[in-house]
Amino acid sequence: MATINNQDNNNRQINNVASSKQPLQSAKSIDTQSVLKRLQAELMSLMMGGDPGIYAFPEEDNIFCWKGTITESKDTMFEGTEYKLSLSFPTDYPFKPPKVKFETGCFHPNVDIYGTICLDILQSSAYDLRIILLSIQSLLGAALWENQEEYRKMVEKLYKPSA
Repeated sequence: MATINNQDNNNRQINNVASSKQPLQSAKSIDTQSVLKRLQAELMSLMMGGDPGIYAFPEEDNIFCWKGTITESKDTMFEGTEYKLSLSFPTDYPFKPPKVKFETGCFHPNVDIYGTICLDILQSSAYDLRIILLSIQSLLGAALWENQEEYRKMVEKLYKPSA
């Protein structure tokens, strides 16, 4: 009788395990879900952070494509200038960094004519979006030219709308 009870218990355990199994999600869908959660968290961080002059939001319904804006603050070469950015997140973010480029023309030695930005942290997956945007803003505010006034005039001539 003990043998029969033992077999019954084993059968019940096997049936419980079999019935509790649900279809396994593919690794890709699990990764996509974690990426979505990460991007949503970064969006909330940007919205709640209150960092002046940096903004970014997903385009319509695609959380992997964002539009960003950097507005330069006072006492920088680009004071009052607003720059539009495009940000494209890979499906394996944050293990690979987003692609970020200027959509607005930017007269800066670290930005080429296509809007591609030469900034080391853009090659690393170690930084979140807030830090990336702040770094780009800081890059624009750096005093890289000997004659700041001449450079300011060039920027105004090329990128600020005339009154």
